[in-house]
Amino acid sequence: MQFDIISLFPGYFKGPFDESILKRARERGLLEINLIDIRDFSTKKWKKVDDRPFGGGPGMILMAEPVVAAIRSVKKEKSHVVGLSPQGSKLDAKKAKELSFYEHLILVCGHYEGIDQRAIDLEVDEEISIGDVVLTNGCLAAIVLVDSVVRFVPGILGHKDAAENDSFQNGFLEAGQYTRPVFFEGIEVPPILRGGNHKAIKDWNEARSREKTELVRPDLLKPDFFGSSFKK
Repeated sequence: MQFDIISLFPGYFKGPFDESILKRARERGLLEINLIDIRDFSTKKWKKVDDRPFGGGPGMILMAEPVVAAIRSVKKEKSHVVGLSPQGSKLDAKKAKELSFYEHLILVCGHYEGIDQRAIDLEVDEEISIGDVVLTNGCLAAIVLVDSVVRFVPGILGHKDAAENDSFQNGFLEAGQYTRPVFFEGIEVPPILRGGNHKAIKDWNEARSREKTELVRPDLLKPDFFGSSFKK
């Protein structure tokens, strides 16, 4: 899978993509990440890429010309262009899995007070937000999106079912997990998890998962959140 990330600060991404699972995926050729600097496409003096908004208001706006040129420099027939923006639809597990089926994603990071709407109208297929919060730029949001999406790409995680067993995939939060030792500071690993009865373990985990969801994220239990209704 290929990602082209368009931003003003390519150096922002040094580190997150060079560690752990993402690093190994890149080394194995399962994941390609390219960083594109919007300033490289400026035709203005001093590589200027922003200007004041028409109609007034604080801050500066990224101009359409360099953003559009940057996108078109890497866009292919089957590319899907995502703008990272607080005004976008919220990223969730369903959307992350949906995006994993694209061979090529172009991520456009917002900066300052946003991007000239004409660039969005011309080249962006959808806008995505990682939550109801405003960040100083879209780079961190791009990192979150990449990390959430690549988990669904075959071969990147160690076990083929690993992503499907995580929180949100069945409509609930994941139940708590345990490992050795059996006793730690007076707390014991639940005996049922050590009994070897896989059906009983599965039922126990599902019950704990529902309890966790009801306590922490009851909104997930509303009808149609994941396309169906989850009832006791």
